[in-house]
Amino acid sequence: MPTRMHLAFDFSYGHMGGRWRSPMALGGMTYPDIGIYEEVARLAERGCLDMLFSGDGTGVPDTWRGERDTAVEWGINWPRQDLNPIMVALSRVTRHIGFGLTYSSTFIHPYYVARLMNSLDHLTGGRIALNVVTSTRRSDFANFGMDALMDHGARYDRMEEFIAVCNALWDSAEPDAMLWDRATGRVTDPAKIHDVHHEGRFFKVDGPLNTPPSPQGRPVLIQAGGSARGIRASAQFVDHAFGADMPLPLQVKQRALFDAELAACGRDPGSVGILWQTPIVVAETMAEAVARKESLLGMIPPEAVGAYLSYNCGYDFSTLPRRFTIGELHREIIAAQASPVGFVHELGLQLGMETEVTREEFLEHGIRFATAYETTVAGTAESLADHLEEAFEATGSRGGFMLGHTVSLLQDLTGIVTLLVPELQRRGRFRRAYSGRTLRENLREG
Repeated sequence: MPTRMHLAFDFSYGHMGGRWRSPMALGGMTYPDIGIYEEVARLAERGCLDMLFSGDGTGVPDTWRGERDTAVEWGINWPRQDLNPIMVALSRVTRHIGFGLTYSSTFIHPYYVARLMNSLDHLTGGRIALNVVTSTRRSDFANFGMDALMDHGARYDRMEEFIAVCNALWDSAEPDAMLWDRATGRVTDPAKIHDVHHEGRFFKVDGPLNTPPSPQGRPVLIQAGGSARGIRASAQFVDHAFGADMPLPLQVKQRALFDAELAACGRDPGSVGILWQTPIVVAETMAEAVARKESLLGMIPPEAVGAYLSYNCGYDFSTLPRRFTIGELHREIIAAQASPVGFVHELGLQLGMETEVTREEFLEHGIRFATAYETTVAGTAESLADHLEEAFEATGSRGGFMLGHTVSLLQDLTGIVTLLVPELQRRGRFRRAYSGRTLRENLREG
């Protein structure tokens, strides 16, 4: 019997970057109408998807030219809302599907996040996942009172300690600690509540957590580090890693690096999957799918591309010289403590680090990245199922895919549920019904 893959759906960008303009987008509703996301949740659960997911950011993009007007005018990573109340609302119209929330370990305290995730896990009946990120965006830092970007390695040091504290807090109440004994009036067995007494480089926490133990024991943990340091950090604690939408040979390489780090941590590589981000457009005909993909290139004007790239890379590309090599730019980005992976790194791998380009050529490549055109896979259910099967097997048949970055949020999710999922089910690659009670249980299926 073939190994089954897991499927999550990322709706982070459905209302941004011009996608709200596409035909049938958002079901005719306007962000942030909760009805949009209720329909997304019902559709995704109808398709038996594992999880709805959203990335997040707390700043307004202002890296390009040191101003935010371009991003605000054209909807570049703007606007956003805190997703935790939205996910709670969606849990009330569903019964099985999980919910992945993103929080940064760089400027939020672990006690707050551990308590929040535990509470959300109770509200959703054990369906919460925490996607922990380190943050590279200066506007986010400024909103939390920080003057400078923390060193790349230090951000991951802090993340590791952050998760260690969260895990200790989630373990501070044993699973059977709650008594609720009506006859005696006893609420809790005190012997099953434990202090944390953590004092580290970044955090000092006494504990215990003042909440009942989580329905899942602890929320599912996800992390998306793609650098060597990020992979090493995620190997220590993730239940599933989140992999970028890069060419298959690079995904195979990252899977091998991740497996080596898992083994070095004493963990079984076969027990930890990677959910590969996969922008997708599925239609009944190849021509229709390709036409929808092509429409991505007209979603945002050229001036918005620089705003997107600068914000996501943490580097102001408006300062580029007339001509430069990709390697020179990549080294400057690393020196500025921005992310060593991302668009410039991928462009260097594609064209060669010593390739010289002009500003205009750089931004022409950039629009394909900013709109996810370059990595969007368009096709029929059969061709897309072939693509997913190939990638799944090449990367070890562990984990699955984070579908999303669709051209038209509800239209393309409908195609996934009504066309792609039945094809994967026919091939024995995806569940026909949920078997678990919690998100963690459903993600253990294989």
